[in-house]
Amino acid sequence: MKYNSLNFHKHTFCEFQEVTFSAIESLQQSYKSKSGSSYYFTEKGVYRVSNHWGRAANCRWRLKSDNIKVNNTKAKIGYALWTDFYPNNDKDKLFYIEVNWLTKEVTFQHKKNPNYQSNFIVRDALATAKRIQQVKEVLTEELWAKHLVFKDIHILREQVITKLLETNDTFISIKQHYL
Repeated sequence: MKYNSLNFHKHTFCEFQEVTFSAIESLQQSYKSKSGSSYYFTEKGVYRVSNHWGRAANCRWRLKSDNIKVNNTKAKIGYALWTDFYPNNDKDKLFYIEVNWLTKEVTFQHKKNPNYQSNFIVRDALATAKRIQQVKEVLTEELWAKHLVFKDIHILREQVITKLLETNDTFISIKQHYL
């Protein structure tokens, strides 16, 4: 499906890139939502000015920022190309999980993302959320490894998380390999 100003707000997933207010200075507001977000449409994409990101009605819209601290109490401007919008719903297997090993951040991405690798398992929204919780537990805690046999917790974490991302094996069955 091709997205545009008429359908981008209907059941979509998108990552907007944060931009400065100067990006919209010469543009005229195209639409203002009931929740207070403003939209500026261009031929190639859309600018969104909002103080709330994440779930927006039936959409999942994330704001990516180069700024370390994104203050959600102030309105931020995000820009996305029309080609950055993908279909979104809770039933279909649309999402895979990415891990940033340096920052220990875990996020979900849409399978139509150009960075998608076929070794990652694609899940529905609920299964993705549950798996993200397990990955975060492995990344940040040590109690889950209490009875496992291993030499280096960092290597164990990487191996277990890789299995969590690339298989449908349960967390329990993955840990059983290390008893």
